[in-house]
Amino acid sequence: MKKLIPLAASALLAACATTSQPAAAPPVTVQVLGLNDFHGALEPPNQSVTIVRSEEDIVRIPAGGAAWLASALTTLRSQHAHSITVAAGDMTGASQLASALYLDEPSVRVLSELGVELNAVGNHEFDRGWRELKRLQEGGCEKLSERDPCKLEPFEGASFAYLAANVIMPDGSTLFPATALRSFGEGESQVTLGFVGLTLQDTDKLVAPAGIEGIRFGDEVEAINRGVASLDAEGADAIVVLIHQGIKTFAAPDPNGCGEPTGPLERIMQGIDPRVDVIVSGHTHWAYVCEWPSSDPGHMFLLTSAGVFGALVSDITLEIDPASGEVISKSANNVVVQSRPYRSSVRYVENTDLYPRFEPDPGIETYIAQYVEAAEAFTQRPIGRVSRRADKGEGAESNRGKELGRLIADAQLAATREAGAQIALMNPFGIRAPLQPAEDGTLTYGDIARTQPFNNTLVTQNFTGAQLKRVLEQQFEGEDPEQFLSPSAGFAYTFDRSRPVGDRIVAMTLDGVPIEPDAIYRVTTNSFLASGGDSFAALTEGTQAVEQGTDIDALEAYIRAVPVREVPFQDGVIEASAD
Repeated sequence: MKKLIPLAASALLAACATTSQPAAAPPVTVQVLGLNDFHGALEPPNQSVTIVRSEEDIVRIPAGGAAWLASALTTLRSQHAHSITVAAGDMTGASQLASALYLDEPSVRVLSELGVELNAVGNHEFDRGWRELKRLQEGGCEKLSERDPCKLEPFEGASFAYLAANVIMPDGSTLFPATALRSFGEGESQVTLGFVGLTLQDTDKLVAPAGIEGIRFGDEVEAINRGVASLDAEGADAIVVLIHQGIKTFAAPDPNGCGEPTGPLERIMQGIDPRVDVIVSGHTHWAYVCEWPSSDPGHMFLLTSAGVFGALVSDITLEIDPASGEVISKSANNVVVQSRPYRSSVRYVENTDLYPRFEPDPGIETYIAQYVEAAEAFTQRPIGRVSRRADKGEGAESNRGKELGRLIADAQLAATREAGAQIALMNPFGIRAPLQPAEDGTLTYGDIARTQPFNNTLVTQNFTGAQLKRVLEQQFEGEDPEQFLSPSAGFAYTFDRSRPVGDRIVAMTLDGVPIEPDAIYRVTTNSFLASGGDSFAALTEGTQAVEQGTDIDALEAYIRAVPVREVPFQDGVIEASAD
């Protein structure tokens, strides 16, 4: 932004000007390192970053892990005199067990050690409620959730600041500050960056209502524009938005591409004040670098996302004229955090010299090992055997639970038969990892906890056939990501995309018998869905609810009940033929 000089001072400067004026201060370069959706991934997640260099040249790079991320950040910072590390939410929640079992305290400490300075809250930051999130910021050992805090060490809280521009408390204040300012350089070479941080407005649909009682999530555009006006008035030379919302790209995988973009953030960007320079985004777990038009035809937003699990870092550079306060140039590059090789179910993913390698930071690695070791005794106990690996959909089919969704739904149906359950439904977005057994089919508690980390209870309710159809129709409504609820064995449904929204479910059967609109059916879901989570508001219409047990206990009991639990091959979700 242009720095305004009072008129009198301007006239005085003009009168005193000479031909020997000192040279103007050179442009100042500030590096912004962007992260998002870390999800407590302390250890390498055994996932890869895929880059399609050509049809014949597809590179898969093992990536992620906090110790490797630490080294990558240190290396990148060494290239600039001025640098700040920021994040766009979901840095905790849905975490690996070594973090989740300890209320994400180790992840908060690691992120602090990594030098994160600002983090916009995401929906998963609210998984244990806003009071527990405040504890993560402020520290202390007050018990505010099911698990005991401070099990391994005292907890001092985050050294970074959470930002929450659209998280409104009953008194009208925000849960955390809406904005932050950071200055770089000195004297005439000083520049100031302003940051606005917020989550998506639909966060209340993605977390348990009890944990967010009394607060509301405001409109994203309004919150951003209020923040921009405030930061501009305070003298920010460049403005960066940290928002937990994003897009997806559907061209060939390229973490630095922006091919065929679509998603809820498009609508938000249409209304954002063009004084914004950079938008660091998240939520979709997609990686991209985009130049996006603002409402000012001459101004483009630089839009980034670093994917998920710390596998990438968005290395953003801003060149700013300190005299005028104008951003001269901006660019970004998603850097792969190449870590250790691993073996997936289909291939060995090895290191490559085509992209930089990073050695794990020994201090971070040692610290994480304490929590991994502490969690190991709990997680390594065998719970039973399965016939084969169980996967959910990946890539374009990540919104389908596939055989793993069916297996989980079957487990929940079995666990709630005494409550009269006839059907169980599982949301694919609640499935966080495949079930990968040992060679003899053995699964450990840690295996199933990685798959279902949320510890939701099971709720069985009455629905009419017509209500059940409305539930399934909501898979196709609105701007929310489409996902297909995985049904338990015996229940199947058919959808037809060619039909209008609201009338795409063309068949539903239970044990081969069509569902009757007026008949009553007992349906089980997890408590997150039962409260309207993932935008399935129709699931709040159930009656005679019975709540019992947890999802992970149901899965353990179901696998343990037989010598070898067969993984199903069909998921019961049928798409009508285009013919």
